Amino acid sequence: MSVEQEHLRKPDWLKIKLNTNENYTDLKKMMRENNLNTVCEEARCPNIHECWGTRRTATFMILGAVCTRACRFCAVKTGLPNELDLQEPERVAKSVQLMNLKHTVITAVARDDLKDGGSEVFAETVRAIKRLNPFTTVEVLPSDMGGVYENLERLMVAEPDILNHNIETVRRLTPRVRARATYDRSLELLKRAKEIRPEIPTKSSLMIGLGETKEEILEVMDDLRANDVDIMTIGQYLQPSKKHLKVQKYYSPKEFKDLWEIAMEKGFSHCQSGPLVRSSYHADEQVNAAAKERQRLGDIQAAVSNS
Repeated sequence: MSVEQEHLRKPDWLKIKLNTNENYTDLKKMMRENNLNTVCEEARCPNIHECWGTRRTATFMILGAVCTRACRFCAVKTGLPNELDLQEPERVAKSVQLMNLKHTVITAVARDDLKDGGSEVFAETVRAIKRLNPFTTVEVLPSDMGGVYENLERLMVAEPDILNHNIETVRRLTPRVRARATYDRSLELLKRAKEIRPEIPTKSSLMIGLGETKEEILEVMDDLRANDVDIMTIGQYLQPSKKHLKVQKYYSPKEFKDLWEIAMEKGFSHCQSGPLVRSSYHADEQVNAAAKERQRLGDIQAAVSNS
């Protein structure tokens, strides 16, 4: 690797606007008072000031703050997790109620130490949110849960509004970037989620800048569409610390726009593509787009049935 590659300068379009206004401080205080974790903080998301300060949205991270995996791109702490907190689903649901959220995203650390991969607490969190917030849509972002598809079914039966599972990177780089996860297992999980609940939109995210080629990016799009994934997000990988993988390339806004156009041409119902886009970035817009697409397809099917 060249010296230039080791010290790539961050371009101007990746500058982040800080917004520590009342919304931001209120949300931070509420998270601490309710002993809740957010991936916004734990993964050092660059959009935290926009989401908390401007949009007043947050992505809750359940099952603790310690992950059993050590992916080389992720800033979440790795180690031996604590015992399950069975009161967590209710606290999350009450926080969603206090925030008056129309859409919420629930993710979790990987819990390979648990037989059910944490799926029961995940499912109960979805049910608790829907009990207290019947008009709130819920997006779930689980790990692959070790490829145990009974765990996935347990989560899908709770009827989240979107199932999101991230492919993260291209096939060739997966062994280097992700810990324990495999490219094909992620595709299989997305496929099975659709088989269990065909009406629930599926979604996946790709981070770029790790040394992939454009052809490999397009291969990921094709693989996701071949498994009926509806929504895709594409964002720039940013190195969270010196111990994590280095950035190999910063893609320009134009390159992200080009990828968005290709994704839409390939048949995704919605795509977010940009330097600061993350898996749950503007997720409320994505669930609305997915609902409109379901309505459109339903209208077509009704018209065909009546003809």
